[in-house]
Amino acid sequence: MKKILGNKNTRTNLVTYLVVIAAFVLVKACNSLDMLNSSQKGYLVPICVYISLAVSLNLLVGVCGELSLGHAGFMGIGAFAGVVIAAVLKDAVASDTVRLLLAMITGGLIAGVMGFLIGIPVLRLRGDYLAIVTLAFGEIMKNIIGNTYVGMDEEGFHMAISTSKMKLGEGGKYIISGPLGATGVEKLATFTMGFVLVMFTLFVVLNLINSKEGRAIKAVRDNRIAAESVGINVTAFRMKAFVVSAFLAGMAGALFGLNYSSMTASKFNFNTSINILVFVVLGGMGNILGSVISATVLYVLPEAMRSLEDFRMILYAVVLILVMLFTWSPKFKEAVGAASEKITGLFKKKKEVVGNE
Repeated sequence: MKKILGNKNTRTNLVTYLVVIAAFVLVKACNSLDMLNSSQKGYLVPICVYISLAVSLNLLVGVCGELSLGHAGFMGIGAFAGVVIAAVLKDAVASDTVRLLLAMITGGLIAGVMGFLIGIPVLRLRGDYLAIVTLAFGEIMKNIIGNTYVGMDEEGFHMAISTSKMKLGEGGKYIISGPLGATGVEKLATFTMGFVLVMFTLFVVLNLINSKEGRAIKAVRDNRIAAESVGINVTAFRMKAFVVSAFLAGMAGALFGLNYSSMTASKFNFNTSINILVFVVLGGMGNILGSVISATVLYVLPEAMRSLEDFRMILYAVVLILVMLFTWSPKFKEAVGAASEKITGLFKKKKEVVGNE
C-alpha cells in the first residue's frame, strides 16, 4: 500500500478522483437541502459535459502533443446520434437511464469511428497543418448535420439531405429537421449520469496515460525521431489518442444533446472548439486535474456574470488574461512550489514528533 501511494502519479490520480467525488457529494447535499436555484441546477450537466470534453482533449493536446481544433465536431456527432438513438428506442426501452446510457455509448462509438476514418489521412500531418484540417473537419460536420433530415413513421426510420427527398407517412415525426436541428427532444440527461461520465472519462484517460501506450504517446510527443528509432509506431499511437479522444467527446456530446429540448448544429462550431481548448490550456497541458477545475470555473464564470450584461464578456476576457499570466509565470510557479514544500515539511515534522513519542 505504501509503495502504491508513494508513486507520484498514483497520488495525483487519487487526488483527482477524490476532488470529483467530493464535489459531487457536496452538490448533491446542497440540492437535497434546496440550496440551489433552478438556474444553478441547469449548470450541473453542462459542467460535467465540458469537464469530459476538456479531459479528453487534454489527452490529445497535452499528452500526445497534437493541436486539434475539431473537438466540437465529434461532440456534435455524438449529440445528434444520441438524440436519434434515444428517439428510436423510446418504445423499445422503457427505462430512461438505460436509454440514455445506450445513446451515450452509441454516440461515442460513432464519433470514435469517424475519428478513426478522419485520422487515417489527417494524422500524417503535424503542427499548424493538423490544426487547420481538424478545424475544417469540425466546420464540415456542422454543415452536414445542419442539412440532414431524420424522421420516423409507421414504415420505420428515414434519413435524407433535403425535404424533397424526405416523405414521412401519416403520424410521422421529424427527429432532426435540417437547419432547425433537433426539436422536441426528450430531456433524459441527469447530473448523476454526468458524474458517471466524468469518472469514466478520468478512468480511461488516466489509465491510458500511465500505461505502456501512454508512455509511448509521451515519447512521440517529446521526440518523434527518437521514438521512431526505438521501434515505436508513431502513427498508430497518435491514432489511439485521437480515437479515444473522439469517443469520449461523442459520449459527452450525447449527454449534452439530451439535456435540452431543442438543439441546432450551429452550437458545435469553431467557437466551441476554442472554448474547450481554452479550458485545456488554462488548466495546464497534460494536467488532468487542472482541466477539471478550469472547465468548471470558466463555464460558471460567464454564467454567474450575466447580470453585468454587456460587460460580462469583457471581464471574462480580463480574467482569462490574468489567469494565463499567473499560471504560466515562473515566479508564480516557484511560489506555489515553495508553499507546497512548506506544507509537506509541516506534515513530515508532525509525523516525526508522533514517531518519537
